[in-house]
Amino acid sequence: MPAPERIPPRRMSSPESPRDTELLARGELTVRGRVREASNAVLYCSVAHGGREAACVYKPVAGEQPLWDFPDGTLAQREVAAYEISEATGWGLVPPTVLRDGPYGEGMVQLWIEADPGARLLALTEDEEAGEGWKAVGPAQIDEDRTALLVHADTPELRRLAVLDAVINNGDRKGGHLLPAPGGRLYGIDHGVTFHVDDKLRTLLWGWAGEELPAEAAGVLDALGRSLAPGAPLATRLAELLTGVEVAAVRARVEALRATGRHPEPSGQWPAIPWPPV
Repeated sequence: MPAPERIPPRRMSSPESPRDTELLARGELTVRGRVREASNAVLYCSVAHGGREAACVYKPVAGEQPLWDFPDGTLAQREVAAYEISEATGWGLVPPTVLRDGPYGEGMVQLWIEADPGARLLALTEDEEAGEGWKAVGPAQIDEDRTALLVHADTPELRRLAVLDAVINNGDRKGGHLLPAPGGRLYGIDHGVTFHVDDKLRTLLWGWAGEELPAEAAGVLDALGRSLAPGAPLATRLAELLTGVEVAAVRARVEALRATGRHPEPSGQWPAIPWPPV
């Protein structure tokens, strides 16, 4: 893998066509740098095609570190599968993402989104309860003698992402994986650790745990259940990216959410909060 200059960990979107997967799939990839904070190889690139150009991230399969609980060489496909599910919900919570060949072999290529530095989605408070507009996650250790309450924003966009994470069984929803974009848009990134058949949900978005799902989410889950029926286009696409048992597990999670009508709660069989949380 190349080791060019360090790229600041923020993402820039193309103002011309932020949802254009054709550009990502067919464009010429040029590596510009590497994000060194990432555990896997994450390459900052430009992609150009048909007179258009955008910034993107390229994660080659060859740069993935082995995980004890996920098959080797499957994280890129899982990232694309998360995008496909996001698109099926109509919420557009995952930046355009494709699987394609690149300078270092097959990998995931995703549009690079610039985060709004003024947006606040997570906070620590010394109050006993979350204030208006916030939801409590749990206590956080500040130092040896002091704790604070970790809270996240109570917004429709963030709540949609919590529902999406429950569907894809996201095992790593950290604060740094939340990208509030200018104009109020919210994106979630880094979805390699998803779609496990066991309950792996680890997230900072537990503020709605056990609460009734909004009517909007219930309607989306109904439509998603139909889209996941065997032979349906979404199910066929997921079968190209995941194993048969993993696709079946997605169906089961959607049906469980529809049956309970509530946000899931921590299972107690797996750490509920990812580490590090940010």
